[in-house]
Amino acid sequence: MKFAVLVFPGSNCDVDMYHAIKDELGEEVEYVWHTATSLDGFDGALVPGGFSYGDYLRCGAMANQSNIMKALKEFAAAGKPVLGVCNGFQILTEAGLLPGALLRNKNLKFMCRPVTLTVENNNTLFTNEYAAGEQINIPIAHGEGNYYCDDETLATLQANKQIVFTYDNNPNGSLENIAGIINEQGNVLGMMPHPERAANEIVGGADGLKLFKSIVKQWREQHVNN
Repeated sequence: MKFAVLVFPGSNCDVDMYHAIKDELGEEVEYVWHTATSLDGFDGALVPGGFSYGDYLRCGAMANQSNIMKALKEFAAAGKPVLGVCNGFQILTEAGLLPGALLRNKNLKFMCRPVTLTVENNNTLFTNEYAAGEQINIPIAHGEGNYYCDDETLATLQANKQIVFTYDNNPNGSLENIAGIINEQGNVLGMMPHPERAANEIVGGADGLKLFKSIVKQWREQHVNN
């Protein structure tokens, strides 16, 4: 399986994402600069964390105007897996690939520490390696991670089981403790915690590696084992 790691001016977790895929997962991966206009040849797309375009206007707003975003939207519409982490999650909401928005943390402070998540839905292409209700430790590093949506959107997320991860001890004021959601089609995941920073025990834990293994497992079942 071949992954694309999108890189915007101000991305700073692209190397972590690349390392998780190449060195920990053992799959193919390439950086794709924001000026590119195609994702042809890739099987999965990863939108990393950081401060794209310095977080001017709103986090992710200017990144959404980049050339690569048209290709990413087409990629997602084709049913291919797209993962957005932290600033990547913000970009996906700005692009309309996921509902809702990320607001300033309730305490108005940047937070960087491990948190405990509960896997609310393990029947997705991103979570099939986890057990339902499994608790995992994944680090956060954000100032605008407070997920918000209107009541109608929340009801839809709940009814469709689109809430994939929740915080056990909500660090940022996020609605219903939401830490990660998928789109209705199930192939786009946005989450604030950083699974790529939890891909090896040497850095404090490998709970995040199962997420990437889940993507590869489902891809192989669809494209290799049939």
